[in-house]
Amino acid sequence: MKTIKTLIIALIVFAITPASAQTADEIINNYFENTGGAANWAKLDGIKMEAEANAQGMVIPVEIYQTKDGKQLVKIDLQGQEMTQFSFDGETMWTTNFMTMAAEKSDQEATDNMKKQMKDFPSPLLNYKEKGYTVEKLENETIEGTETFKIQLTQEPIMVDGVETANITYYYFETENFVPIVSESKIQQGPMKGQMNKTTLSDYEEVDGLYFPFQ
Repeated sequence: MKTIKTLIIALIVFAITPASAQTADEIINNYFENTGGAANWAKLDGIKMEAEANAQGMVIPVEIYQTKDGKQLVKIDLQGQEMTQFSFDGETMWTTNFMTMAAEKSDQEATDNMKKQMKDFPSPLLNYKEKGYTVEKLENETIEGTETFKIQLTQEPIMVDGVETANITYYYFETENFVPIVSESKIQQGPMKGQMNKTTLSDYEEVDGLYFPFQ
């Protein structure tokens, strides 16, 4: 199991391919090869990530565990009290109610949606065709001065309040290094439903031969 412990800015030199005439498969293949090789990513059994979250001025240590068989665990240290924020053993999903501090079992719909993600470790893009997913290259976009390839990944539909809903994620890859610097997906539930959830990725660093974003 790989462990990511610190946040360090690293300079990575990758093989550079011209930005023009790139297909979605070429972009994805370059990404995996430039970050350690698709074969090595496929051999990965598990990841442990150590991070910090900032909430209203409070720094909260976080540990995230993911395994090849789809299990996940998120632990936090809230003012010296360690607790499980989220867990999934492949069959049952649990969260902690921060009002009562009691464990709560997720409903069947949320659990079934989580089960659909079990084959996505370490990335839904790895061997995506074997998973029944599709990709499409969209028009290039510039993000904060950086030109990117935009890829649309369509996964299995999920259920939202009993309705089958499209499951689409957009990835933005640097045209020079072929690493994703942003991913976006639509929020399907809650007060922010319909808005885009945006994740930024940067400071890629090598861990046992594979490159991970440390920010």
